[in-house]
Amino acid sequence: MRIRLARMEDLEVLHTIVKDAAKYMDEQGILQWDDIYPDIAIITQDIERQEMHVIEEDGRAVGIIVINEEQSCEYAAVPWTYAGRALVVHRLTIAPSHRRRGLATRLMEFVGNTAAIRGYDCVRLDAFIQNPAAFSLYDKLGYRKAGIVHFRKGEFYCYEKAIKAEKAEPAPSVRVGHPTTR
Repeated sequence: MRIRLARMEDLEVLHTIVKDAAKYMDEQGILQWDDIYPDIAIITQDIERQEMHVIEEDGRAVGIIVINEEQSCEYAAVPWTYAGRALVVHRLTIAPSHRRRGLATRLMEFVGNTAAIRGYDCVRLDAFIQNPAAFSLYDKLGYRKAGIVHFRKGEFYCYEKAIKAEKAEPAPSVRVGHPTTR
């Protein structure tokens, strides 16, 4: 397994992963993603801004995660425990054909390592209230629920985790994000 920055030549494959994941979630009763979010324009921006990372298995992209400093304005009302500079997770997904292989865990470990290397104080994210698999992952990795926000599709739990600085080789650069439509 390898984690790397997404490239424009990956766009079609990554869009397919997102569409397949949205279909899978719909089949599970998780009505989180649709034709509006995340669409191909959002994926393209994530790649252009060098914020999307890909996890590969046997040289093939099978999952994605976006990391940046973008916190939705709704985050301002959340009673966060950890202050300071936050690295924020967006659009974590694994191709349905590759679920339950620990790939999401690997991506989240990558986020924690990147945050530590770059001197972030915490990691923040949100998870759709209808997605119990996401809650299980974040709970298992030591994230704590900090509150609830409301987006277009409904309620989302906000999670956070404190980060301790480490000395290691940094991941590709993280840039301030762009607005999202959930």
